[in-house]
Amino acid sequence: FIRGMAASGRALTMWRLCAGSGSGSGMLLAARAVPVRRLHAASKVSAPAEVLRGKRMAVLGAGKMAEAIISGLLDSGAAQTSQLIATDKNEEKINRMREEYKIEVSMENDAVARDVDVVLAAVKPQHLDGVLAEIKDSIKPSTLFISIVAGVKMSHMQAALGIPKIIRTMPNTPACIGKSMTVWTCQPDLPDQDRKLTQSILRSFGDEIYVSEELSVDMATALSGTGPAYYFMVMEAMIDAGVHIGFPREVARQLVLKTMEGSVALALHSGKHPAYLRNDITSPGGTSAAALYEAEKGNLRTVITNSVWAAYRRSLELGGADPRVGPGQYKTQAPVQADLQALLQAALKSSKK
Repeated sequence: FIRGMAASGRALTMWRLCAGSGSGSGMLLAARAVPVRRLHAASKVSAPAEVLRGKRMAVLGAGKMAEAIISGLLDSGAAQTSQLIATDKNEEKINRMREEYKIEVSMENDAVARDVDVVLAAVKPQHLDGVLAEIKDSIKPSTLFISIVAGVKMSHMQAALGIPKIIRTMPNTPACIGKSMTVWTCQPDLPDQDRKLTQSILRSFGDEIYVSEELSVDMATALSGTGPAYYFMVMEAMIDAGVHIGFPREVARQLVLKTMEGSVALALHSGKHPAYLRNDITSPGGTSAAALYEAEKGNLRTVITNSVWAAYRRSLELGGADPRVGPGQYKTQAPVQADLQALLQAALKSSKK
């Protein structure tokens, strides 16, 4: 199930990419250069440079995820600047990409798709069909097409492009510091060399897990793809609570973020179930017990679970699948609905008589 997690890295400065241009308490990183080191496990496949040698790759889109992927490919050594080309309809975005990463850029998706070995689609779901239509006549049958677009199924992309090699992935935003958790899948008959190529690309900006069932990518979209949003909301709430009880905001922020970082590190290091770790620090009649009582009384578990289910349903909906799954959702077939309607009408007629 798990293909491995890999790729080496070096220190880099990327605060601007993650923090954006805004200001205030909502910023994830402080407005200063932050040294970040990519921490990956040892590779189980060939080094990225060996797999990508002699190939060219186009990244369609110039948003945050596209930039994170390009940065990861270059920083890890998986690709050289001459191997990458980025496209976008926004001239300002692609010009900035060219200046920042010294790569080729274009506003013409169809021309670019003709001359590369790998195409990675990093656009919004509502824009993907337009992009597919734009490149369908120029993309080569041998091209490996990788999508990070939420919800859209491989069969849809394959039908639109008419090529056999389609990869569907779901990374997350920590890719911008080389810490993405990416789940991916492909057709069972995809050649091994294309699987290794995909792994090398994904490992350049974090860890990856291969799943054999495409539905698992929708599930991952809800859990890991959307996951950072849940954690950021918890961080925000705890920081605000810290301010409420009297801490300066920056102190509260540091306490919350370092506590979360340490808790995750402990869970990874110990390998123990979170419930065990939680029980281990919950003394009878203590502060943790009092806090957890309020969390349980407020249905925190149910809120989190329902949030994950809501994201899963939305992912299914984006792909045209029936989103009526999970707690409180019922799939009712149209014939059954028609039968119920007929029975109700018959009952009404009978009551009138």
